[in-house]
Amino acid sequence: MKIASAEFVKSAVQAVQYPDALLPEVAFVGRSNVGKSSLINTLANRKNLAKTSNTPGRTQLVNFFVINKSISFVDLPGYGYAKVPLSVKKGWQAMVEEYLETRQNLRLVVLILDIRREPSENDDMLIEWLRRRDINVAFVLTKADKLSGNQLAVARRKIGEHLGVPRDAVLPFSAKTRSGRDDIWRAIETACLPAL
Repeated sequence: MKIASAEFVKSAVQAVQYPDALLPEVAFVGRSNVGKSSLINTLANRKNLAKTSNTPGRTQLVNFFVINKSISFVDLPGYGYAKVPLSVKKGWQAMVEEYLETRQNLRLVVLILDIRREPSENDDMLIEWLRRRDINVAFVLTKADKLSGNQLAVARRKIGEHLGVPRDAVLPFSAKTRSGRDDIWRAIETACLPAL
C-alpha cells in the first residue's frame, strides 16, 4: 500500500478513552520486545510513528494511529516481560482484553512472534483466547533477517505446525530489510476491504 499519511491519534487505558470507532481497525499484539513498534513503523513508512525501545515493556497504553485516513492501527501493550510487577501485568492484560472484547470495528489482530523462538505459553494462551472469540488473526514472524533462507523455511514450517495453520499463513518479516511488508499489507487490506 502506498502511504500518503500516518498519524498518531491518542493513547488510552480504558474503553471510554478510545477514539470514535469510525475506521476499520488492525490491532498489533505480541510479547514484549518482539518488534511491534518496528513493524508498525515499517508498514506506515515512518521512522518514529510508534515509539521503539530496546527495553521490553515500554508500550504501556493502547496507542491509536490512522493510516491514509482509512485504517486505524492499534498498538497494544506487550506481554510476558518478567521484570514487570504482577499488578502492572494484570493491568496490561485487562487493558488488552477490554480492547479486544469491546472494539466493534476491529477487523484483524496481527499477532507477532519472534521467528527464532517457539511460541511461548503466553502466546498460546492469547491465540486460544482469540480463537474462542472468533477474532480474525494474522501471524507475523519478526526478525526474519537473522536466519538463512533454509533456517527461515524450517522455522516457518515448525511455527505453522505449532499454531495449527498452513506454512503460508505465517508471514516472515524483517524491519531491517523490509521483507514481508507487502504480504502483511495484503492480509490487512483483505481483512479491512469490506469496510474501505
